[in-house]
Amino acid sequence: FVFSFFQPENLQKNWLREFYQVVHAHKPHFMALHCQEFGGKNYEASMSHVDKFVKELLSSDAMKDYNRARVYLDENYKSQEHFTALGSFYFLHESLKNIYQFDFKAKKYKKVTGKEIYSDTLESTPMLEKEKFPQDYFPECKWSRKGFIRTRWCITDCAFDLVNIHLFHDASNLIAWETSPSVYSGIRHKALGYVLDRIIDQRFEKVSYFVFGDFNFRLDAKAVVETLCAKATMQTVRAADTNEVVKLIFRESDNDRKVMLQLEKKLFDYFNQDVFRDNNGTALLEFDRELSVFKDRLYELDISFPPSYPYSEDSSQGKQYMNTRCPAWCDRILMSHSAKELILKSENDEKIVIYDHIGPNVCMGDHKPVFLSFRIAAGAGKPIASVHKCCVVQ
Repeated sequence: FVFSFFQPENLQKNWLREFYQVVHAHKPHFMALHCQEFGGKNYEASMSHVDKFVKELLSSDAMKDYNRARVYLDENYKSQEHFTALGSFYFLHESLKNIYQFDFKAKKYKKVTGKEIYSDTLESTPMLEKEKFPQDYFPECKWSRKGFIRTRWCITDCAFDLVNIHLFHDASNLIAWETSPSVYSGIRHKALGYVLDRIIDQRFEKVSYFVFGDFNFRLDAKAVVETLCAKATMQTVRAADTNEVVKLIFRESDNDRKVMLQLEKKLFDYFNQDVFRDNNGTALLEFDRELSVFKDRLYELDISFPPSYPYSEDSSQGKQYMNTRCPAWCDRILMSHSAKELILKSENDEKIVIYDHIGPNVCMGDHKPVFLSFRIAAGAGKPIASVHKCCVVQ
C-alpha cells in the first residue's frame, strides 16, 4: 500500500476501516504498508496519534493472524539533515514459514520472529537503509522531508527489496505550467534516478525490487491546460508592485465568457471536476508522462483508478478534489522488470494481480491509498515453486 499521513483522529477510523476491508478481501500472507509524511506537518503535536495508530494496527482483531511484524518509523524530527517522516510496516501471516530479512551491515539474512518497532534509531538499525536526498536536490534548497527507506526480504528463496519513497511536490502551479516537462518533473526525475542507482549499486547482491510511495508525479501541466482550455482565451493578472504573474484566468470565447480555469500558485480551479473522475480519469492518462523516462528500468501495471491526489479533507466529501492542484496519480507502485517476472501470471480468468485505490467513496485524507495485490512465485520461478500471496500498499 502507499499512503500519505497523518489525518486528524476522526479520519483515522475511516482509514483503518477501509484498510482492514482490503486486508480481509485479499488475505495477503506478506503485507507491506508504506507511509509518507507520517505524523503530518506538525510532527511534535501528532506523536500521540502516531503511537495510537501503531498500537491499533498491531493489536487489532483484523490483524490477529499476523504474528510477526516490523515497524520502522522515522521520528527523528529534530534532525533536519536526516528526517524523512517515512513509516514502513511489514506484517507476516502465521501460515508463512521461514521469512528472512536482510541485515545490511552483516550482509546476511536473519529469520524474522515476533513483533518489533523501531522509531528514533533508524540511522543505527542495520535492517534497513534510509537516506534523505542531498540538499542541492531540494527546490529552492529548503529542507523538506523527502527521501527513501529500503528493506530486503527473502520468502522461500525469493529475495526482493521494498523501497518506501517520497519525491518532491510542485511548489507552484504557475511555474509548473511554464514549461513542458516542468522544472519540478526534472527534479523528481533526478531524485528517482538517484534512488534506483543506489539500490542496484555494487555494495550488495542485486535482487528484484518494488518502489512505492508518493512520487508526486503530476500531469504535464502545460499540455493539460492547453487541452482542457483549447477554445479559451487567457487573461494574465500581475501584482501591482512587482509586475509578477499571480493569476491566469481562462475564459470561454463565447458563452458569456464563462470562466473555465483559474490558475494561481496554489489554486487549480477547473469548472468541471468530472473530467478527472469519469472513467477513472482515463482521458488524462496520456498526460501522465513522468515515468516514461524510466521505462527501461521500471514497470507499472495499468492504472484503472482515478487520480489519487488532492482529495478534499472534508469528511463528507469522499469523492471531491480540492481545487489547489491539478488532480494527478501521485501515489504509485512500481517495480523492476525482474520483479514483474516474479508476479505470477494467471492461468485462468481469475484476476490474481490487482492494482487499485482504497476508499473511493470515503474521505481518507488528501491522498487515496493505492494497493497492489499479487501472488509471487516462491523460489523465483523454480519448477515446483509454492505460491504465496503478497500485498504491497502505497
